Amino acid sequence: MKKINPNLIFDIKTNHEFEDLAFKIFDYQIRKNDIYRKYATLILKDKKPKKICEIPFLPISFFKSQKIISDKKQSQIIFKSSGTEGIRSSHYIADLNLYESVFKKIFISTYGNIESLCIIGLLPSYEENGDSSLIYMVDSLVKMTKNENSGFYNNDFEKLKSIIIKNESKKIKTIVLGVTYALLDFAKKFPMNLEHTTIIETGGMKGKRKELIKEEVHKILCSAFKLKNIHSEYGMTELLSQAYSKKDGVFQTPAWMKILIRDIYDPLSVTQNNSSGAINIIDLANVFSCPFIATNDTGVLISENMFKLNGRISNSDLRGCNLLVE
Repeated sequence: MKKINPNLIFDIKTNHEFEDLAFKIFDYQIRKNDIYRKYATLILKDKKPKKICEIPFLPISFFKSQKIISDKKQSQIIFKSSGTEGIRSSHYIADLNLYESVFKKIFISTYGNIESLCIIGLLPSYEENGDSSLIYMVDSLVKMTKNENSGFYNNDFEKLKSIIIKNESKKIKTIVLGVTYALLDFAKKFPMNLEHTTIIETGGMKGKRKELIKEEVHKILCSAFKLKNIHSEYGMTELLSQAYSKKDGVFQTPAWMKILIRDIYDPLSVTQNNSSGAINIIDLANVFSCPFIATNDTGVLISENMFKLNGRISNSDLRGCNLLVE
């Protein structure tokens, strides 16, 4: 396969189709991604992977020091991590239309028609840093709605409160995507009974608050807003795709994304079995960057497309990609 059609990811219906495309993209990466080829060659030592768990996963730290892009493509935009702990990761996006198609398809499949929603961003620290893929995504979703009150209310809790109360009175379905510390601050200042509003926490204290485990954060928010469940978004600068959790901290991945588990003490030992350990991600949408990434996150694989987060590997640098530390 000389060229790769990234839109093939949207045709995946079965595990066989996923694995078939994963190996084609792996071959493409070996030929067209210099950084990945050098790393994979060191790991494989002339062996050829026969299972997807045998494909080498690039350590996520490479995004802090290397320009990860395939086929010497020109980047249309560069997204950067929040840099809470120093050096920021950079993700060179070669196909912005693909990114938009990916996050819109995932969001619509999870939450339905966007036009009828009121979408609110509560992401102050991301907006302050700039170059955020999350800000880009939420801004695009906001622009797709037909509600005049959709938008960012990062430093205006009073206005946010009045908009939510107004929407609740009119039974308008509202979705608030917020960084963890801002949601906690808002909940403390303006607790209220929500019936038509969904809260999606995107993780991250950004050094503003003491780190809390996810369950504790969700308990505080559920109590403040009289909700049964708090939703979560799992995404990171280095990925193109996202996973959402609607309850119990269980995330569901799209058809073109898989979670594998590696042994924390033996990083080359990777399994697809239902087990716990460090998280490896195959994000086939990331074809023009690197689709095979070894993260610093830990979790449990529940089924083929469902997983839970546990925290982070000890001593790995903290960053707000929906990690609430032990």
